[in-house]
Amino acid sequence: MRIGVVFPQTELGGDVGAVRAYGERVDDLGFAHILAYDHVVGADPAVHRPWNGPYNIDTTFHEPFVMFGYLAAVTSIELVTGIIILPQRQTALVAKQAAEVDLLAEGRFRLGVGLGWNAVEYEALGKDFSNRGKRLDEQVELMRRLWTERSITFDGAFERVTAAGIAPRPVQRPIPVWFGATAPAALRRVGRLADGWFPQVPPGAKLDAARSIVHAAAAEAGRDPNAIGIEGRISWGEGGVDELVKHAGRWRDAGATHLAINTMGAGLASLDEHLGVLDRASETLAPLLG
Repeated sequence: MRIGVVFPQTELGGDVGAVRAYGERVDDLGFAHILAYDHVVGADPAVHRPWNGPYNIDTTFHEPFVMFGYLAAVTSIELVTGIIILPQRQTALVAKQAAEVDLLAEGRFRLGVGLGWNAVEYEALGKDFSNRGKRLDEQVELMRRLWTERSITFDGAFERVTAAGIAPRPVQRPIPVWFGATAPAALRRVGRLADGWFPQVPPGAKLDAARSIVHAAAAEAGRDPNAIGIEGRISWGEGGVDELVKHAGRWRDAGATHLAINTMGAGLASLDEHLGVLDRASETLAPLLG
């Protein structure tokens, strides 16, 4: 099980030095990857009432592709989007950006994608919120062709490319595509299309139920269900390192191939506090870090 970290997007503000210091330090500590969340714009809750979303106009988010281009130059760690909200972005452009990150990171890149929840953001980016699930399947198919073929012609229900391609193409052909998934339809999509997935439930009965949907869809599509990766997530909290170790063990026993440690929302007030927690975690989890 490869253990990485969740970049604390919402708690480091716009401090560029913090981005570099964080990346270099987690690389030095032996973590396998950095996972970053994605939001392009935030809604103004004074206008969008009632606003119940976890993020708003004042919540900071570095743009993952741009940030990863920077981190690729100063780290040797795998870079993971967890997740890019794919249907609100132009497909060919995402394929191009992902290919560039993969090239700069020398093949150390996983593209996590998902549907998102924020209709305000879709509107700002000029994309239809209502049919986002239908479009996602086609987007993944198109990206994979752009990453592996010199020239493609693609005439889908939502996407069209006529005798065109991207250059340079990525190191990984194709780049691994992982899905965030909760609803049954999204879990079936994982089974049909994904190289891996990010469960939104902890190990136990709910994870078992979700995995059964994924595996059934994979088998129906003629794919090997056991070849689909799983990345769990654990958060720093009151239980400290002992709690992290316990939950890391639960994910390992559940068959997770990857795990990410999240330090956001834990009351950590500075970069040094986030890194201090990860320093302690790396010492305790050293046997699992390899």
